[in-house]
Amino acid sequence: MRRDAVGRMRASRSRGWRGLRALGRLGLCVGAVAAPAAAAQASPSGAVLQYHKNATRDGHYVDPAVRRSAAPRLHRDPAFRSSVPGSTYAQPLFWAATGPNEKDLLFVATAQDRVYALDASTGAEVWQRSLGAPVGRAQLPCGNIDPVGVTGTPVIDAASRTLFVDAMTTGDGGTQAHHRLAALSIDDGSMRRGWPVDVAAAGPESFAFKAAVQNQRGALALLGGTLYVPYGGHFGDCGDYHGWVVGVPTGRRASARAWATRATGGGIWAPGGIASDGGSLYVATGNTFGASSWGDGEAVIRLGPGPSFSREPADFFAPATWAALDQADADLGGSGPILVDIPGARPSRLVVALGKDGNAYLIDRSRMGGIGGAVAARRVSADAIIGAAAAYATGRGTYVVFPGRGIGCPRGPAGDLTAIRIGATSPPTITIAWCADQHGRGSPIVTTPDGRSEAIVWSVGAGGDGRLRGFDGETGQVVFDGGGPGDAMSGVERYQTPIVAKGRIFVAGDR
Repeated sequence: MRRDAVGRMRASRSRGWRGLRALGRLGLCVGAVAAPAAAAQASPSGAVLQYHKNATRDGHYVDPAVRRSAAPRLHRDPAFRSSVPGSTYAQPLFWAATGPNEKDLLFVATAQDRVYALDASTGAEVWQRSLGAPVGRAQLPCGNIDPVGVTGTPVIDAASRTLFVDAMTTGDGGTQAHHRLAALSIDDGSMRRGWPVDVAAAGPESFAFKAAVQNQRGALALLGGTLYVPYGGHFGDCGDYHGWVVGVPTGRRASARAWATRATGGGIWAPGGIASDGGSLYVATGNTFGASSWGDGEAVIRLGPGPSFSREPADFFAPATWAALDQADADLGGSGPILVDIPGARPSRLVVALGKDGNAYLIDRSRMGGIGGAVAARRVSADAIIGAAAAYATGRGTYVVFPGRGIGCPRGPAGDLTAIRIGATSPPTITIAWCADQHGRGSPIVTTPDGRSEAIVWSVGAGGDGRLRGFDGETGQVVFDGGGPGDAMSGVERYQTPIVAKGRIFVAGDR
């Protein structure tokens, strides 16, 4: 059996950081308190309640203790020990204690359909909850995850102290597969009244959701009292799957609503899932099949509450080459949308989209442009961009960093981690800022001590050497090079991303 271990690393308290911890087969942690994004829900200080900390999916964490000068002294914390069964594809979450009788908690959801709450200081199990039996790969028409249980990152509602998660389950050995949405108390793991919800049975009869061919890989989101869950297909693109966003009222006073791509395919499968600016939802869709006219694939789509989609050009962007991207399996949806604001640029409120075609697209959030209507586009990677990106601003400009081999790197050869800089011009421009090597396929995050200075990009060599690395956010120079012999973390699943909370960096992996 593969096992998840949670480890941690520590630096001298007198020198700043309290430690680095790890989850899953691995676990590291450096500290950080994320800066609230435009649409971030109110949360206890230091909490990580959703993917990449913020609803904009920028992956920006702010902590005064995390500075470049301290980074070289980071090391694994042997006092933090944890082991939970099952592969971990979902990002861990962190609850910051709100009173003297509470503990800081880490939440880990696994492909075995189990959710664990761990003491964030020691790694000891506080509670665990089974969501059912996962579905074996042999019982599905295609795929590359075995078994399939929880793969998308859950989301926590701070006000009700509830963790929402999607689990693929079976009650008969895999003959029938279901996607069930659970609502768990973060205090003891108990199921909230009215849950779980079977997605296929949650809406009207026209709700033609085929659970067996839909995979839930993207992160969940909360907006206006509704839980939003994205779906795509399995690896191999089998069956009549679609890109779906399902909305379930958290109070369960009404039935679920949903939006789905018109054409077959168009899955929403990037780990970031759904981004939000507090009023709208943004998703990126993948390639569709047999579409003679555009059918919602290869696009960034803005959804209203519900969800709802107008199909007006102001509410979507698709490259003019969408049909060629379909044919080449070059999904625009390989990396989810990030919402950024660029003061001084015209337009200034942007969506950044990155695709398997290696292109970066800047899209006006006010008028998204329809077919071919990007504000700017540039090929920035020699290979497919798959996984989540992070965004941050410094005194030198606004950066977006992503897993991919940069084209036209300013210094030396391209590595597998690239940062672009967005110019505050009219229209905004895209330039390659720096390239580095993370030795894997992890999804980066960024920390700053004050929101703008001393930016450090952190990424783990997922599927590679399993080491956490830190890079100067403005130059790409290495500030932490993976630590010593005992600091490598084996079995970190592809596209896994660290989190930062109260002076620690946590990373989930498999033993």
